[in-house]
Amino acid sequence: MRTEYRLYRRLALVLFFLAISYFAISQIRVRDEIVFPDIPGYLTLKCDFHIHTVFSDGNVWPTVRPEEAWREGLDVISITDHIEYQPHKDDLPTNHNRSYEIALPKSEELGLLLIRGAEITRDMPPGHFNALFLKNVNPLDVEDWREAIIAAVNQDAFIIWNHPGWRQPDEIPVWYDEHTEIFQKGWVKGMEIVNSSSYYSKAHQWCIDKNITMIGTSDIHDPVNLNYNIHKGEHRPITLAFAKTRTKEAIKEALLNRRTAVYYNNLLIGEEQYLSPVFYGSIKIMNREITIKENQWKNIRIHNYSDIDLELEARVNENNIVMQKKVTLTAHKTSLLRVQCKSERLKGTKNIELPYTVTNFLIAPGKGLPVKLKFQANIIRE
Repeated sequence: MRTEYRLYRRLALVLFFLAISYFAISQIRVRDEIVFPDIPGYLTLKCDFHIHTVFSDGNVWPTVRPEEAWREGLDVISITDHIEYQPHKDDLPTNHNRSYEIALPKSEELGLLLIRGAEITRDMPPGHFNALFLKNVNPLDVEDWREAIIAAVNQDAFIIWNHPGWRQPDEIPVWYDEHTEIFQKGWVKGMEIVNSSSYYSKAHQWCIDKNITMIGTSDIHDPVNLNYNIHKGEHRPITLAFAKTRTKEAIKEALLNRRTAVYYNNLLIGEEQYLSPVFYGSIKIMNREITIKENQWKNIRIHNYSDIDLELEARVNENNIVMQKKVTLTAHKTSLLRVQCKSERLKGTKNIELPYTVTNFLIAPGKGLPVKLKFQANIIRE
């Protein structure tokens, strides 16, 4: 009986530890990477510079924000709780630095860069502004909006005009005299062209015309999974910062020099000089050399390594090569692009460049990125 008891006891212990091991494995945290290539000279870092917690009008504890961001594949976040709007102040004492202090250990544990920030929250004009890279939020808690911005400027903060179309008719931004003042004085250097579900095409054009850094943010208040179906491929709007190194200092330098792009739904928005290397770094033509006969159709195999479907539309083609008018290069897949040689003037080995526009890479409102797909064709005449 004693031997049998020992056997049962050992079996129970084995089953217990197996159950514990299974539970531990089931609780392993997993990160889904957001895949965009680094570009020559710079790392492509994924950032959300507009996030709220219970220390203003958000509905999550600060430690949740770095955990969410890490799991979604972000590299950099800034918790930017409202300074003036504190709806939970009866439950939580007002301490404008506290959300950063609480979230910092979790961010460091996960290898996430956390930037101290705050949202200056005033009526329009001038509206709301995020101040990033602050040393102390408390000096910004003053009555006059100019004094609040100056307090941020005195800390060498990078300041962003938030959601410029918010509460405007049809969400069309309006540029007031106050905005002329703050931009001419160099106080504000960034602008949200995307905030949550809103894309402001007018703000996009302002950034181009006035050399303002383009920013895209989630402005998330609830748990992220309540706003985006992450498991079905949805994602929050983010800013891609093209930084020299993976440091806060390099992020700030990238923002000051306007090296950003905005990833929103299936759009990438930014300057051509940055979107172009992102595109070419995302694709690989698998068969760069083909043999093609007159009137024969051939497939060009193109793999897209990035997270975004690439929507291509043909431009005027002077190569005497017939090509598909539209093609989608699906994310993480190899797609086929069909070409045909119909010109009797072409024969022998030719370097072919197919001109396309990437319609969902916006270099200006409504204007896609021009690209060329290059390959070599050995053209046979029979």
